[in-house]
Amino acid sequence: MEEKPKPGPGGSRLLQIPGIGRIRHIDRWWGLVALVVVLAVVLVTVRADPFWRILLFVSDGIVITISITVTSFIFILIAGLLGGLGRLSRNWVFRGSSSLYVEIVRGIPLLVQLIWWYFAFPVVIQEVGGWLNLAFMANYQANPIFTAILGLTVCYGAYMSEIYRAGIQSIPKGQIEAARSLGMTHFQSMRHVILPQAIRVMLPPVGNEFISLLKDSSLVSVVAVADLTRRGREFMSTHFNPIEVWTMVALVYLIMTLFSARIVSWIEKKTHFER
Repeated sequence: MEEKPKPGPGGSRLLQIPGIGRIRHIDRWWGLVALVVVLAVVLVTVRADPFWRILLFVSDGIVITISITVTSFIFILIAGLLGGLGRLSRNWVFRGSSSLYVEIVRGIPLLVQLIWWYFAFPVVIQEVGGWLNLAFMANYQANPIFTAILGLTVCYGAYMSEIYRAGIQSIPKGQIEAARSLGMTHFQSMRHVILPQAIRVMLPPVGNEFISLLKDSSLVSVVAVADLTRRGREFMSTHFNPIEVWTMVALVYLIMTLFSARIVSWIEKKTHFER
C-alpha cells in the first residue's frame, strides 16, 4: 500500500515529489536588485544621451573600484586575523601593539588616513632614503592604487581585528580545553576547532564590512585614483550635467552594494548552523 504524506506543522500536508527535494525560498530582496537594474536599463535605453555615454565613460572606473575593493578586502581579512589574535595573545608585546594599532587607527577618519598615505608617507620614505643614502628610497613616488589599497587595508584592518576578537571570544572556552585535552597545540586548536566556528559567527559583520568598504572606496578618488567616483566627476566637469552624472553613478553603486548584500546573505544561509 502506498504511504500517504504525513501531516506537517499545523496539520497541512507537504507535497512530496519523487526525486525532488524541498523547494527553497528565493530571497525576496533579489527583487529590489532586479528593480534597480531595470531602472538603470530604462535610463540608458530611453535616454542614451547622456546616460549611456556616462556609463561608457565610467566603465573603467567601475573595474578599478571593484579591483581595489576585492584586493583590499583580502588583505583586510589577513590584517584583521593577525590583529584579532594579537589582541587575544598572552604575550604583552603582541597584545599591546595590536591594541595600540586598533585604538589609533579607529580614531582617525579614513579620508585623513588616505591623504596621509598618499602625500605624507612618500615624504617620510624619501627622508629616510636620504638619511640612509639609498637612491631608490630617496626617489620614491607614491603609486595611487597601491596607496589606496594600503590605506583601506590599514583602516579597515583595525575594525576587522575587533570582529575577529569578538568572534573568537564567542566560542565557549570548553572548546579550547577539549581540543587541548586531545593533544592539540594552541595553534592547532585555533586552526581546526575555534576559527572554523568563529568564522560562521563573524560572517554577518564581515559581510557588512565588505559593503561598507565598497562604498568607502569612493574616497580613494581624492588620491588620484580613477575610480567610479572620480570618473563621474571628470565627466561632470566636462559636460556640466550633475543630475544625470550622479544619478547614474549612484545607481551603479547601488547595484553593486545590493548584489553584494544578497551574496553575503546567501553565504550566511549556506553556513548557518543551530546552536
